[in-house]
This record gives sequence, structure tokens and C-alpha cells, in this order.
Amino acid sequence: MTLTLSRRDLLRVSALGLGSASLFAIAGCAPGSPSPGGAAQAPATAGTPTDFSFASWSLSEEAAKPSLDAALAAFGGDRGVDVSPVTYPYNDYLNQLTLQVRGGQFTGAAHVDLAWLSAFVALGKLADLGGYAEGRGYTTAALDASSFDGVQYALPWNIGAIGLIANSELFEKAGASTEPQTIEEFEEGLRALKGIGVIPYAASTDAAQLKDILMWIETFGGTVVEDDVVTLGDEASVKAVEWYKKLYDEGLIAPDVDRFAARNLFAQETCALYDDAPVGKSSVIDAASDPSIADKMTPMPRPTLAAGDDPVAVFWGGAICVVQGEGEGTAAEFAQWITSDPDQVASYFEERGLPPATEEGLSSDALAADPFNVAFAERITATATSNPLWGYVNYGQMDTAIAEAVQSVLIGQVGAADALAQAKTTVQGLIG
Repeated sequence: MTLTLSRRDLLRVSALGLGSASLFAIAGCAPGSPSPGGAAQAPATAGTPTDFSFASWSLSEEAAKPSLDAALAAFGGDRGVDVSPVTYPYNDYLNQLTLQVRGGQFTGAAHVDLAWLSAFVALGKLADLGGYAEGRGYTTAALDASSFDGVQYALPWNIGAIGLIANSELFEKAGASTEPQTIEEFEEGLRALKGIGVIPYAASTDAAQLKDILMWIETFGGTVVEDDVVTLGDEASVKAVEWYKKLYDEGLIAPDVDRFAARNLFAQETCALYDDAPVGKSSVIDAASDPSIADKMTPMPRPTLAAGDDPVAVFWGGAICVVQGEGEGTAAEFAQWITSDPDQVASYFEERGLPPATEEGLSSDALAADPFNVAFAERITATATSNPLWGYVNYGQMDTAIAEAVQSVLIGQVGAADALAQAKTTVQGLIG
């Protein structure tokens, strides 16, 4: 039987990876998943709404803060409570909030990257939000993505993928293809872009975001980890890192670039290509010197080692969890409201362009009519898989070990084989 999907169907399915094994890994079936101490409890509820805290890295971002401030004010005003904002920059957020939760200095609602959920679950302080998920229209896959060991530790907010975004005007000016079929064709395009005086590819080279190298390792055929055995240092991963180093040495990628720097470079049209999730579009537009920059933003399939291979992309998303303690009941109501209230979901999509996690939100005419999100789903999210390290409690430390190893290669301190061998030892030790 042949199944034909409309653009709206594809946007819904590909944006959430319905039924994919990768999302089951996120949901706690991955090897090395932690078992939190004690059973999670539903948030304590009371008849009177109470003040609570809300943590999100987006509150520290100029493009995202206004819409979140408006949401906090709307919810707080309606319930007659104060919502205390807590924020750290994204690169520091996981470590800082973990310290706050572990030390009992933070309770309330917290925005979490799906990749971090297992680490927060392991702290043993998250509430079970299963009762708040019922009847709200969340897609099954979105709920799976924000659960762990069968417990709904978070409510899904936005789920999509991270992939390449190109400036179509600069690519056209350089005579480069926005649909390169192979690594060789991709390289040719980058050299042509360098020839017109721009940074061809604002790839992540700062250690804080060098986890993006995992997508290139997978492109070259690497797996990073299989059945709890780390495969870094194999032929595929060494070739990928050596190739990345070649781009660095040729000036096709630049030093000390993280996601936020890349967005700014792209917004000023001093670079032609970078990696991001759909959320990056609003940041680019806000920082752009050209008001029509959105018309030039083109989701670009990652090149493959051989023509016909599936382009590599990685799932991306955020959810809201509740840390038990003061204000947890009202915090849970807030988590439910901001992630599933139809009016709030619609306004947040219009302001941020982030794929929602409810059936109603994904079926909206506004989302289906957004050419950037439709193209992103078709060209990038449709072949996305999970980060191979998700599901491990020490994911953040593993990420750091790999990033530091690759950075040492880029700056010429050590060869790819030796650096990855050391990273393999470190990551394997973190798995146990």
C-alpha cells in the first residue's frame, strides 16, 4: 500500500518523528538510562494559586525574552500570582540550574532541553505531570519525547530538529548549490563562497557548541556509541574530524563560533551558512541589517558521503518540567498552560516560529502557511534522529569531552586519532 502525505501531514510527522525509535531512546529506553531515587509524585495542589519561579535560558536572549515576559505577565495576572524569572545563558544553563535544584535553591517550573531530561530526572526532584498531560491534545510522540521510564516528567513545548540554514542570495552569487549531493560538492560550494568574501560556513568551533560535530561524524558513517560501547576513534569518526580540521585550515569555517555568534554573523550576511533549529529564524531577523533576510533563509539538506544517503540532522526540542517544592502546583498549571493553551500556543508560534507540540497547533493554518517551517520539516526534520548520547545521565560531560577533543584538533594541539582515543576513554568511563 502506498501512503501519500500532504505538506501538513509531513510537517506534523517529520517535526515530531512519530513512532521513531530515536524518540523512544529519549523517553528512557536508551542504554544507561538512570533510575531516579524514589517514585515521582504529582504536584501538590491547593485551592489558592501561589507564587512560583520559572527558569528558562530564553529569558536571557534578546529575541525570545519579550514573548516570554508577556506570557509570564499574562499567566501571573490571570492567577493573581508573581512569577519570578530565573535565567542563565544557554551554554551555562544546564550546570547552573542543576546546582540550584540539587542544592534546594530552585523550585517551580523549568524549561529543559530534551537532551537534558535524563540528567534532571536523576536528581530525584521532578514532579510527575501525567495528570496535567491528559486531554490537552499533545501528540503521542511529543509526550514520549518528554517522558522517562514511563513517567511524564515534563510537558512538551516545542520539538523539531537542528540542520543547515543557508542564505540563498549569497549561494546564488557564488554559484554554489543549496542542495549539494555529496561532501565533495559541498566543499566546492564553500570555496566558491569564500571567493565572494564571506565566511562560507559559520560552523560550531567554540567548545560550548562543538556537539554539532556529532552530525558530521554520523554523516561520515560513525555511530559514536553502540550498545553502551563508545565507537569514537574508529575510521569514520577520525575522517570526519580530519575533514573538519581541513575546513578550518582553509578558512571555510571560522574559529570561536557558537550558535549565537553564528546567528549574528548570518544576520549581518557575513556568513552564508550555519546550523540551527527553526527557533534561530526570529533571532536572525531581529539582528539583521536587511529587513528582508527571512526571504533569503533556506533550510538546506546536509550533504552525504554518497549520493542517495539520508541527510543527517538531530532532533531538537524543549519541554517544561516542575521541580517539587514551594509553588509546585501553580507551576504545573503554568507548564500546562504555556505548552497547550490554544491561544498561547498560536501567539508563541507567531512570535517565535517554533513548532508546537499539540495536534491543534501543528494543524493550524498559520504553521502550514509558513514556507520556512514547511521547508525545514521537508528537508531536515524528515530524516532527523536523536543524539546518540541522549539518555545517559552524564550526557553533558560526554558532550564536553568530545567538544574539547575536537577543539584541540582544530587548534593543532593533537591529531584526530589521538584526540578521539582520549575522548573515547573519557566517555566510556562516564557510561560505566
